[in-house]
Amino acid sequence: MLVVGRYYLGLPFYRIEGYQAMLGVPMPDSTQWDQIEKVGDCGYVVFEYLETVAAQGELIYQDDTTVRILSLLKENQQIRANALAQGLSRAKERTGIFTTALVVRVGEHLICLYYSGRAHAGENLAALLAQREADLEPPLVMSDALSRNDIDEGLVIRCHCLAHGRRQFSDIAAVFPSECRVVIDALKQVFDHDEEARDQQLSPEARLAYHQAQSQPLMDELKAWIDKQLDDRLVEPNSALGQAITYMQTHWTTLTRFLSIPGAPLENNLVERALKLFIRQRKNSLFYKSEHSAYIASVLTSLIVTCIYAGVNVIDYFVALQEHRTEVFADPEAWLPWTYATSRASP
Repeated sequence: MLVVGRYYLGLPFYRIEGYQAMLGVPMPDSTQWDQIEKVGDCGYVVFEYLETVAAQGELIYQDDTTVRILSLLKENQQIRANALAQGLSRAKERTGIFTTALVVRVGEHLICLYYSGRAHAGENLAALLAQREADLEPPLVMSDALSRNDIDEGLVIRCHCLAHGRRQFSDIAAVFPSECRVVIDALKQVFDHDEEARDQQLSPEARLAYHQAQSQPLMDELKAWIDKQLDDRLVEPNSALGQAITYMQTHWTTLTRFLSIPGAPLENNLVERALKLFIRQRKNSLFYKSEHSAYIASVLTSLIVTCIYAGVNVIDYFVALQEHRTEVFADPEAWLPWTYATSRASP
């Protein structure tokens, strides 16, 4: 319950401490951490095995956000002080701190993995794919077009989020209403087609054929309109509208993978929703004290979300991991969210 309160509800330890005291069951924040760390000690081997499974996945959603880790923030102060002492206006070392979320589809299962530290989303994805079997085809990887998501493109088939492209036009629609309406209306129809394919539970191949029949003409017409705006200088390239159009033109191939590859997604909303858990923790609890506490948060939040995707009772799952710690360490594959019930029922 402490794990769920801290890493799903995002309650800071001092607030849980006050709640427990109100109930007449005092629980200092240090005691809370000790108990949570014990759960993490039972679960990290499952997390590591989930990494191995996820590395073989066929579709990966990728994104990151900022995070506060006090030990690294203290390092940043020293890094900046050293840079000033050397007469540099900016430190050469990286000072950014990130939480990456990777949501991976492996067959019928979804796995969510979180990582917090200096590495950004592209580096965390590269580390995961280092565990991928060499004979597998590159996975589809969906993200926005930020450079932090970049990875050797020979390792993946990159898809970019069409919803991000649409958002650039919806954000400026009040300033350029007629031009933005062309893009927004076309993409609305495309997203409606994708929803229809989802409602009909079409196979990836049938979904591809449906989009090629229904969405391809819309996207071809939109591409011609975009090219005309830039080629005929109908828009100022440095304006907000020009930048939005240039973004679409530059990333057109990766924005339209759904028209050429079975199963390619249109948008990155799944991983953005997954990141909201860490954003909730950041807003409510502000920070982690050390890289170790951030690691425990990553492990336990990963297990919580993967359980939710699997339709598994999270509390029941964490109880099982603690009750069967020896068996979990001996065979973590048998204690994944979708396999543990059978293992626990075995004599």
